[in-house]
Amino acid sequence: MVLYAIHDALVKPMPGVAMASSLAESWNASADGLVYEFVLRKGVRFHNGDPVTSDDVKFSFERYKGAAAPVLKAHVAAVEIVDAQRIRFRLKQPWPDFMAYYGTTATGSGWIVPKKYVEKVGDEGFRKAPVGAGPYKFVSFTPGVELVVEAFDQYWRKVPSVKRLVLKVVPDETTRFATLKRGDADVAYAMRGALAEGVRGTAGLTLKPTPVSAVFWVAFLDQWDPKSPWHDRRVRLAANYAIDRYAMNQAEYFGFAKSPGASYLSASSSSGSHLRIHTIPTRRTPARGTWRGRLTRRSSANRWPAGGTRRHPGRPAPEAPARAARDWRGTPRRASARRPAVGARPASPRPPALRQRCAWRRRAD
Repeated sequence: MVLYAIHDALVKPMPGVAMASSLAESWNASADGLVYEFVLRKGVRFHNGDPVTSDDVKFSFERYKGAAAPVLKAHVAAVEIVDAQRIRFRLKQPWPDFMAYYGTTATGSGWIVPKKYVEKVGDEGFRKAPVGAGPYKFVSFTPGVELVVEAFDQYWRKVPSVKRLVLKVVPDETTRFATLKRGDADVAYAMRGALAEGVRGTAGLTLKPTPVSAVFWVAFLDQWDPKSPWHDRRVRLAANYAIDRYAMNQAEYFGFAKSPGASYLSASSSSGSHLRIHTIPTRRTPARGTWRGRLTRRSSANRWPAGGTRRHPGRPAPEAPARAARDWRGTPRRASARRPAVGARPASPRPPALRQRCAWRRRAD
């Protein structure tokens, strides 16, 4: 929240858009995936009045020393300033994840700071009095108490209607709820479980979802150990079916959380490009009517054709089980008349009624 209030980026996530143009009015990648070029918006200024230029963009990228700095330096060969409003990033090799690192909040390398101001006051001075290009400018900060910001009247997108924000530090959830209920605060974050229920039950208060990048998953770290029970894929699938995601979401987040599916990795990312990622069935969630997570034989609507079920045509079909060697009575199956086995006699034709009765019994098995 503070990042979006004080600073701005070339490209950043916005409501409904994963990578929205911001300080850059446009950007594109070359056909070979080696060059990314950004065109800056004209007339955009920092809070101290300095214009936003390509020099600031290059300076901000080179100044970044976060956790992903080694990854960016390993892939980016050069940052070229074409002119004051145009800049190019040249990669050493095609890297599909470049914009995931540079155009989102995954790193701070794409969030622009004024080069001249930082060089003048130094990193320590910048931490005490930051200057950005966001909708709010810094006023004061008391560590552990509060941060005060005011609306920037020259913000390029839209001047905020709320002219002054006071962000208070209240670590305890119960205290946050009491502060909100007394009217000492207009907005409070991280209300979950019983406290969220209390917000819903209080007149004048409204509970709203807050989209944040907080991912929870289960990692079977021992699955590579042949002696571990997690080495058995069936055990891992059983654990997957046992997790009631719907109930957990309703109890903790009132249904506002979202499930990414079988894996948090993307098949287009460098981490998942060598993996065959597919959706694994989960246990049934009755309120939403999602799929059962198991195969049934009673109805053809629940069978798994090549493209998925009738109810969920987009779901990938799991591996088909091996054909049973015996029929519903336990007797060995005979070879098909269409494809007789080597050395086997073709099956004799049956009357239609008998074929239908036997087929029904197999489905009911």
